[in-house]
Amino acid sequence: MFASVGNGGNEGDGVSGSILIPKRFVWPYGGTRVSLIGSFTRWSEHIPMSPMEGCPAVFQVIWSLTPGYHQYKFIVDGEWRHDEQKPFVNGNYGPMNTIYLAREPNTLPTISSAETPGRSNMDVDNDVFGHVGTNPRMLGSDLEVSRHRISIFLSTHTAYDLLPESGKVVALDINLPVKQAFHALHEQGVSMAPLWDFGRSKFVGVLSAMDFILILKELGNHGSKLTEEQLETHTIAAWKEGKLQQRRAVDSNGGSYPSLFVHAGPHEHLKDVALKVLQNKVSTVPIIHSPSEDGSFPQLLHLACLSGILKCICRHFKYSSSSLPILQIPIGSIPLGTWVPKVGEPNGQPFAMLRPNASLGAALSMFVQAGVSSIPIVDDNDSLVDIYSRSDITALAKDKAYTRISLDQISIHQALLLGQDVNSPFGLHSGPRCHMCLRSDSLHKVMERLASPGVRRLVIVEAGSKRVEGIISLSDVFKFLLG
Repeated sequence: MFASVGNGGNEGDGVSGSILIPKRFVWPYGGTRVSLIGSFTRWSEHIPMSPMEGCPAVFQVIWSLTPGYHQYKFIVDGEWRHDEQKPFVNGNYGPMNTIYLAREPNTLPTISSAETPGRSNMDVDNDVFGHVGTNPRMLGSDLEVSRHRISIFLSTHTAYDLLPESGKVVALDINLPVKQAFHALHEQGVSMAPLWDFGRSKFVGVLSAMDFILILKELGNHGSKLTEEQLETHTIAAWKEGKLQQRRAVDSNGGSYPSLFVHAGPHEHLKDVALKVLQNKVSTVPIIHSPSEDGSFPQLLHLACLSGILKCICRHFKYSSSSLPILQIPIGSIPLGTWVPKVGEPNGQPFAMLRPNASLGAALSMFVQAGVSSIPIVDDNDSLVDIYSRSDITALAKDKAYTRISLDQISIHQALLLGQDVNSPFGLHSGPRCHMCLRSDSLHKVMERLASPGVRRLVIVEAGSKRVEGIISLSDVFKFLLG
């Protein structure tokens, strides 16, 4: 996918030397030639918009604007148009869309400062990153104000704001053998992919790392009906149907148990997309452009996740951090994340941690039974050594490693080594595996780290010793922000 990029917005707007904020404009209703015009171009300059790769009916452009109030319209094949799905008003040029880009002085310099250059995410020192103080007023009006402003932002922006300028999406044919499917996931460096049914000309589901975990556990069962040889011909469709039959068998009501495919349309608001992720306990929601009446196929535009939505929030409030008072609160002072229970704490829930010599089978069982997406690997002092995530399981497809191992005899440490790439200093991953934070870190810092690509959770550690104190996931942050 691609988009034209402009650096305009600072000419003739009466603001000299003002900071510019990139803004994506999207026209999703087709056309041959589409351009953008607005108050930021003095209603004279036409800004060409480019069709998105793989979706020629959607046009987009990125244009830099000064903070403030702006009006704009689209010119589609010579006709002035406006997007009725976006805020608009009637003016001298007829109905026109409006946008307000806010900027307030950043009063939180210690929170929004950049990370120390050259510092690894595995490095934690004793300065507790500036000792952000506790604000006892947070649980009052500050929390409600912050949640309200975030809710307004998420309710007025759509999934189109998540679409990257360029990128790829991977989909799998539901008739592909399971074995080939997981080899494909490993080779593409992804842990899940939407499933396409050619017979029905529609997307029907998702194949994820959890499917691979369940298959490995099934292969490890002595009474299993599924053998490694059968994986050569056992299709994704057959595997999904078998899972569906198992779910029907345990349904106490004996009624229908439809297969759930969670997806979203490009016009859905970001809040609705986030709620779909949380309520359905999935990590990714495919964004699918519905087919039109001309018989064209549905188009897979993007795989939306909470990380991308959080990045939109951080970008939108970058210049107005003070409008969200909650950002300056240390995470140890708010009900956020899962924490290791203190000694003698009543009703303390066990915290999922394993030693490096624990078996891979124990880790897979913990994924299934505890419903966690990652497990901190710690030494005898509970200091963080590594982390094993559900997505790591696809690495066992490399060189058919899963055919040579026994889940109860191979350790987590050995399993991680199997997935390493000798040509990469960090193994299969392109960066540090462990991402950490301190209980004294501000929510702002935690949100910015979680908004980084590939980071889905932060392990809370004790300064210096790296002793694990808890874990914060993307879903934890959104449950807290949405209330």
